[in-house]
Amino acid sequence: MPAWANPIATGAAARLVGSAALCLSAALIALAAPVAAQTSDLVSKNALRVCADPANFPMSTKEGTGYENKLADLIAAKLDLPVQYTWYPQATGFIRNTLKIKRCDLVIGYAQGHELVLNTNHYFSSVYTLIVPQDSDLASVETLTDAALKERRIGIIAGTPPSAHLARHGLIGKAKPYNLVVDRRHESPAINMLDDLKSGDIDAAILWGPLGGPLVKTDYPGMKVIPLIKEELPPRLFFRITMGVRQGEKVWQRELNSLIRRHQDEINAILVEAGVPLVSDMGNEVLELGQ
Repeated sequence: MPAWANPIATGAAARLVGSAALCLSAALIALAAPVAAQTSDLVSKNALRVCADPANFPMSTKEGTGYENKLADLIAAKLDLPVQYTWYPQATGFIRNTLKIKRCDLVIGYAQGHELVLNTNHYFSSVYTLIVPQDSDLASVETLTDAALKERRIGIIAGTPPSAHLARHGLIGKAKPYNLVVDRRHESPAINMLDDLKSGDIDAAILWGPLGGPLVKTDYPGMKVIPLIKEELPPRLFFRITMGVRQGEKVWQRELNSLIRRHQDEINAILVEAGVPLVSDMGNEVLELGQ
């Protein structure tokens, strides 16, 4: 999981003079409305076409067992449409080879503010977590500044925001890095990290909460998930998660925003059941929603 829509700057319009230019401007204005109206027509009316990774448990799987699969089912039910997937590994080229070329119309989970997609309103916020054995002397740690972490071997996904915090606090030297961009059909760094934690090869693991929390709930019951909500220095460790649609498709975006607003409780229930740690919009408080 996981940081990531800046407006696209437009070039200065050339100054047009004379009656010919005025006619051209009038023609362009007349054409503008139909072009804008067609943007929502790019979205299928026959199915909820979702772009997803086929092997990205606990988020999405080809078998439909991920919580993003369940969110897709919820949205499709509210729209009275079947779900239709376009599968592609969520690595380099994911958006370019799915959403952008109109093979599908929706990415269920996307961090707020990424220029590759048009974001909906966020439907949850979460944070990076420290995961340790429940019976470890690290079980009471709440921040990465805790002296108990000194000289400990900590698993970290290379290039993620917590890496900077480990470096700042002198913890990176003994840290064990795991690959960031992978094809989850062939490699699973998060599961490898948690297996190493279980075996004692590392003392603690740092994972994006929506990834680590559900994995611990399903397969690592002896572990404790500690949301890192008390880190005060940058980079921030919490992110607001949206749904992603194609740039310019404002009608579809507004429809999804309305759906999210009206069915937020049902969305929350799916996330809580999965084990996703939910935090406030400012990332400084853990939300206890029906837990």
